[in-house]
Amino acid sequence: MIRTLVVDDAPLAREAVRARLALERDVEIVGEARDGPAAVEAIRRLLPDLVVLDVQMPGLDGFEVLERVAGETMPVVLFVTAYDRFAIRAFEVHAIDYLLKPFTAERMRQAVARVRHDLERDQAAAARESTAALLDARAAVPNDAPAFSHRLTVRDGDAFVMLRAEEVDWIEAAANYVRVHARGRVFVLRGTMNALERRLDPRQFARIHRSTIVNVDRVREIRPEWHGDYDVVLADGRTLRLGRSYRGALLGR
Repeated sequence: MIRTLVVDDAPLAREAVRARLALERDVEIVGEARDGPAAVEAIRRLLPDLVVLDVQMPGLDGFEVLERVAGETMPVVLFVTAYDRFAIRAFEVHAIDYLLKPFTAERMRQAVARVRHDLERDQAAAARESTAALLDARAAVPNDAPAFSHRLTVRDGDAFVMLRAEEVDWIEAAANYVRVHARGRVFVLRGTMNALERRLDPRQFARIHRSTIVNVDRVREIRPEWHGDYDVVLADGRTLRLGRSYRGALLGR
């Protein structure tokens, strides 16, 4: 079942969403919220698979709600609003779809189909990642040493690619996803930087910014700038900023 939270400050709008979702056999509405703060609390408490989210609400708007829960377990987000001017921003935060009120049952059906497909792909990726992590843990020597991931399962269109850790050049945050730069390409992995950092061997990878992790073997030089900051230059010439609070990650090696 797709556990769903409905968030809208208008009771009639919530009722319309419930009526449309009632036509989907695998959707279960586990809660409702009528303002931004209540939505944040409900997401954290209920851990829904899907949030049907209005944009303009009291307390916090829809985008502020997502900012509050960023870095935690993020649901799939389906925006439902009366305003089309937020569409570009909605897709920038990786919303699965953007429905304009009033919407038809068919339009909701299409959106739920996209949600269903997205969740199925994530479940497949999670299963592969779990298998890889189990194999890595069994291969760890000694047995009480931390088990780090030697492979990452990343999305490549509708398929999945197994990347060896040493193939990764650097990683950047992208809302509730991370973008993995490897093999001269960019792959998408659902999750947070904090969770991914815990999986990576700190002898091979370093967090150099709240939104950036680098493979230290790809670092060509660490270059001081006139304003006191540092730039990290990779082997391919790409320059990344070294955050002040992360200097020890590289300079202390």
